[in-house]
Amino acid sequence: MDRSEKLFSLGRILITSRAHDVLERADVAEAMGRHAQGDWGELKPDDLKQNDLALREGGRLVSAYHDRKEMKFLIVTEADRSGTTVVLSEDY
Repeated sequence: MDRSEKLFSLGRILITSRAHDVLERADVAEAMGRHAQGDWGELKPDDLKQNDLALREGGRLVSAYHDRKEMKFLIVTEADRSGTTVVLSEDY
């Protein structure tokens, strides 16, 4: 799969207030681009397979990343692709 282009619509992009307050913006922007290209970040093999299936069949997509301060965060795109939310993993 060519992962150089956006594979799906992110819809409306939101970030929780806690994530906004603690995450490095540049790291979030980079992760958002990776997410849209189907690079699911730091997921377990079963979760990677689930995302690949959801991409093909229309399900919720969840990616996991760390910012430069080692804060773990998730990017979640709804199954209908109407919205994508950035949230700290501990708040998910």
